[in-house]
Amino acid sequence: MSKKQPQAPAAPVRPQDDLYRFVNGEQLAALQIPSDMPAIGSFVSLHLDVEKQLMSDFEAFARGEKDPGVPAVADAVRLYKKALDIDAREAAGITPLLPLLTKIKDVRDAAGYNAVAAQLLLEGVPFPFDVDVNEDVNDTSRQCLCLFDPPTILPDKNLYDKKLVRFLLLSSYKKMVASLLALTHLTKAEQKTYLRDTVAFDDRLRQKVKSQVEAADYVKLFNPMSVDEAAECLKPLDLKGLLRDVWGDAAPGTINVGTPDFVRGFCEILSGDNFEQFIHWTYVNALIAYAPALSRTIAGLANAYRRRLTGVKEEPAAEKQAFRLASALYDQPVGLYYGRAYFGEEAKADVVDMVRQIIAAYRTRIADNDFLSPATKEKAILKLDEIKIKMGYPDGCDAYYDSLKVREEDTFFDAMRAILCARIRRRIDKLTRPTDFTEWNMPGHMVNASYDPFKNDITFPAAILQKPFYSLTQKREENLGGIGTVIGHEISHAFDNNGAHFDEHGNLHDWWTEEDFKQFEARTQGMIEQYDGIPFHGGKVNGKLVVSENIADNGGMAATLEIMRDLPDADYKAYFMNFARVWCQKASESYIRLLLTNDVHSPAELRANMTPRNFAEWYAAFDVAPTDGMYIPEDKRVAIW
Repeated sequence: MSKKQPQAPAAPVRPQDDLYRFVNGEQLAALQIPSDMPAIGSFVSLHLDVEKQLMSDFEAFARGEKDPGVPAVADAVRLYKKALDIDAREAAGITPLLPLLTKIKDVRDAAGYNAVAAQLLLEGVPFPFDVDVNEDVNDTSRQCLCLFDPPTILPDKNLYDKKLVRFLLLSSYKKMVASLLALTHLTKAEQKTYLRDTVAFDDRLRQKVKSQVEAADYVKLFNPMSVDEAAECLKPLDLKGLLRDVWGDAAPGTINVGTPDFVRGFCEILSGDNFEQFIHWTYVNALIAYAPALSRTIAGLANAYRRRLTGVKEEPAAEKQAFRLASALYDQPVGLYYGRAYFGEEAKADVVDMVRQIIAAYRTRIADNDFLSPATKEKAILKLDEIKIKMGYPDGCDAYYDSLKVREEDTFFDAMRAILCARIRRRIDKLTRPTDFTEWNMPGHMVNASYDPFKNDITFPAAILQKPFYSLTQKREENLGGIGTVIGHEISHAFDNNGAHFDEHGNLHDWWTEEDFKQFEARTQGMIEQYDGIPFHGGKVNGKLVVSENIADNGGMAATLEIMRDLPDADYKAYFMNFARVWCQKASESYIRLLLTNDVHSPAELRANMTPRNFAEWYAAFDVAPTDGMYIPEDKRVAIW
């Protein structure tokens, strides 16, 4: 009998071959994905730390042991307590929603639907198109009415062509909907019909909506159309009547259409012949939309399909779920509290200074750019200098949140419905108001950052300004590799394949010379090709889908490396290692596949390993040779900004 030969230990990972695993290998081995989340890593771990702190504070608020100092947070806490009254929620079951479901069920034809359409819109009942209010891209100081594609059951229209994926996902969706419909007053025969019709109507919708790749080119989402033309296309729905009932005399004569082919082909989606099918689709989607306002059991049932898509094993604990719901609906007040309580002014001043340094570095790089003409450089620098910085948290709270009162006598459903309707009304009312350029698009407790092309501003919530992204105790090189590249990334969005179409005021405006833009597009194509088709967990990266974020990663690294060159004895290894550290992530296979389909960001591992390869400093820092895994020839490296 032969003895089993001992296995040789695995060769250590070299940074020249795989920077991501060299930096994060031990951490990845130790990380455990929480059962109620699809992933864990630097972003998520920091989010969980913030959440843990705020949950502790909410418990203290609920016991009356602590004063948040932000009035609207008191209402958030009352909602939190009602969400935690599991017995009351379970006793109510689906009963609070039945009047709305009955109203939908009783609609017999287009005339009946049009009579209640405004009420349904204002109550958050899903439409076969998304009605929204956004900045007018031709003049962002004002708002415009928009009509966008509705979501479909599968997360991307191209997945419907993959028979096995379609079968598996639709089976999961049907199982979820069947469990929800069984709780209603529908007969068993009606439940089967409603489910069948919902899937059938979704199949009509998916044939006309944009794919995720098409939607990622958001410049093409702005197509003015007269309300008269749109109304004619959307028959038998009465668009003019809907706008009149919602906005009265302020109803616009022009509407922005995300997908003109969707609107012009709407007659193939909905007609008198399949109107009942549409009503059944509406009923099911209203039930799913309102499920979080019902019992914890129903909310869990309605989230089953999402768990299947992301690979999440179970629902969050009741306390965590209640906090997440309340902090999401009162995000600005909670973020204001968090920022005041936990964000230091010294750190804020230091990071703002870093932002200004990165903008200055960008200015230098644009001035020295070898493919832009002087005229385009001048416009680019003007846009750069007009970028507004939102750091940490806002000075105050929008009065809207103070109006979201939660009374002690309210049921959980009543409180949730009132907040939902108030949120819709707030969005609707923006149409008649000038754009508020001081409004923040992220709360202070969010671990994220953003660039808003319509306001030309960058936002860095307080919660992300912590290790590994940033710390006053970290080396300057580590901070530049962490939050510095994030800052540079967001600034770069002003000049990515989408942002490049908007001027310093956020208006859609062609400020490039024709030849310069051709040069920019050629470099953009190089970025697409660098990532396109990379195998990843059984799938492949779609270079077109992720190009804007890759341009931003590339620009963020270029700008911070510009600053690194001025540091005495700069530690480039520390810079690149912390860059890789912030992208540490372990995710479920289902979630990875979902992100490959519909996320405009490249997988975190590739962000850590692909971005450095385009810069000479990477090769010098680790003596990377042509035989190493993270080497690419100079003629294949991409540098745009």
